[in-house]
Amino acid sequence: MKIIFLGATKFSEEIINHLLKNGINISAIFYIPEYFIISYRQSLVRNYNYADLKTLAQENKIPNYEVNSVTGKKLLDYKEIISLFQPDLILTIGWYYKVPESIRNLAKYGAWGIHASLLPQYGGGAPLVWAIINGEKETGVTLFKLSEGVDDGDIIAQFKFNIGKDDYIEHVYRKAIKASKRILLSSLKNIDCLKLKPQNKNLIQIFSQREPKDGEIDLSKNAKELYNFIRAQTKPYPGAYLKTIDGKKLIIERVRVEDF
Repeated sequence: MKIIFLGATKFSEEIINHLLKNGINISAIFYIPEYFIISYRQSLVRNYNYADLKTLAQENKIPNYEVNSVTGKKLLDYKEIISLFQPDLILTIGWYYKVPESIRNLAKYGAWGIHASLLPQYGGGAPLVWAIINGEKETGVTLFKLSEGVDDGDIIAQFKFNIGKDDYIEHVYRKAIKASKRILLSSLKNIDCLKLKPQNKNLIQIFSQREPKDGEIDLSKNAKELYNFIRAQTKPYPGAYLKTIDGKKLIIERVRVEDF
């Protein structure tokens, strides 16, 4: 099987290494730099979960290409190159841009993505962060086929896991990676026997991406809300914080709740 991989995060890196370890061929890797522009913001943003996929690709002798919104180099500009690889599948994991239909159609099985929620819940940005902030006791990952909408494609596989009361974002992130490896490898090995399940588009929840400024702590919230808010945004993310009277950010990395 010939796979084109689109990614930019540590999540992407983990999945690439997992596929290679299990004998899955990756024909080419397309990556995004650490700082890039998202169209709906039109300002430079930082990928706090960035991984250097260019170096990873070079170490494994995999052709690699940069998609860079700053220089104007779009995925669509590589359409002819992708076509030459004659891909069976395009995998988008830890990717920040829409994959045009004309690109998706170049692959026999289309383009797949993994979203860190149980779709149609928590579509859009930062699903694990939002799930912890909202006090969810469980979440999961969804492998799905990309379509024109946001996280609304047909579901290939899902895996559910718990969010422990003492879990921070790093713990939940690890659970999501472990679950993703499991369902992706299983689905690739059974690709011709898969039965896809359409999503009910009326039930899809779309959450916004988060920015560092969204981590400011609101002390009008109760203890449980603040506990969830803080543990949702620790490393690798910028963190929940308080503004101090001397103009500093006091970032809270760990928290516990006690009665007075």
